[in-house]
Amino acid sequence: QVQLVESGGGSVQAGGSLRLSCAASGRTLRWYAMGWFRQAPGKEREIVAACNWKGDNQYYTDSVKGRFTISRNNAENTVYLQMNSLTIEDTAVYYCAASVGGALDASAASYYYWGQGTQVTVSS
Repeated sequence: QVQLVESGGGSVQAGGSLRLSCAASGRTLRWYAMGWFRQAPGKEREIVAACNWKGDNQYYTDSVKGRFTISRNNAENTVYLQMNSLTIEDTAVYYCAASVGGALDASAASYYYWGQGTQVTVSS
């Protein structure tokens, strides 16, 4: 079992930055691909960013390209999402998730372990 706990969410003004962290326990994340997802009110959950087990192969949804960066520290069992130039449209609950494999995967169906989420609110 892998337990994931997100932190770093909060309220920020448009144009600001936040860094989300996802700490894992129970098992090493070293062999898992990781993803960040988000769900805004009234919308379906969508993938934001993902990376393979090494962190050197990454995926970003179009709306966050150039603004968000996913990274990981396998030694510390932690995954990060640096979010810059935030907009109101980025307001959502953000979830980290661990895939059942190590290869990069942008499909939510491939992610088996999920955190409880952290709220990000961007205001104008």
